[in-house]
Amino acid sequence: MSALLVKELRERTGLGLLECKKALKEAENDIEVAIEALRKSSGMKAAKKAGRIAADGVVTTRIAEDGSFGVLVEVNSETDFVARDENFLGFVSTVADSLYEARSADLEAIKSGPIEASREALVQKIGENIGVRRASLVTADNGVVGGYVHGNNRIAVLVELRGGDQDLARDVAMHVAAVNPQVVSPDDMPEELLNKERDIFTAQAQESGKPQEIIEKMIGGRIKKYLAENSLTEQAFVKDPDITVGKLVKAAGAEIASFARFEVGEGIEVEKVDFADEVAAQLNG
Repeated sequence: MSALLVKELRERTGLGLLECKKALKEAENDIEVAIEALRKSSGMKAAKKAGRIAADGVVTTRIAEDGSFGVLVEVNSETDFVARDENFLGFVSTVADSLYEARSADLEAIKSGPIEASREALVQKIGENIGVRRASLVTADNGVVGGYVHGNNRIAVLVELRGGDQDLARDVAMHVAAVNPQVVSPDDMPEELLNKERDIFTAQAQESGKPQEIIEKMIGGRIKKYLAENSLTEQAFVKDPDITVGKLVKAAGAEIASFARFEVGEGIEVEKVDFADEVAAQLNG
């Protein structure tokens, strides 16, 4: 078996020395047959790893130079170690570029073809489950889209402004990354969420033993405070707490239309496994 042939197969597949030697031997040194077999094997191994929870990873953005639109994407790995791997980050860039070029957040469109093949090959090479979890497309109507990605790629935000410029949108996106508002303005707060908070505040206020009219005022005050704390326009701007985000944007002749915020792993339930139990399970096959 030629060492050059093994070297070529490793370069073309990114797989380990022993696996490439084995594939070439089984393929009787036909490199194309070996590659096809390794791809099939990669797909099967990727399928086996697909059930494992991938709650780490990175988020990233792509924004048009003219601010007309932007895409936001989260790609998950199982560990932070892999999330910093150059091969993994290269795959994330490929996914983000593909969505940007398509001006789309449709993940179904990339779950086949070259990107899916790259994902399966990466799973094979790295040995962890990797998944493209979610994406968002934000477009600007009579305004701009700006964004911010936190230094460690754990939080990313896109903000759409009516009016204004990308620098202002980036400042607002930075605020959203840091403070995590739920909605743009108090009017956007879902009624069911408000009702839930109102029930909690009511139960708390009734324990005070105060007259009903006082209780109603207490509840109203708490709701008002809740809306102010969780609405982007009402929050104190992180770079200048003396002004609200709403007033900052209004002073620039702009208005906040929407925002999208991704934080790595949010909403994913990670199963807690006892280390001793995990080792025992592996030993038992």
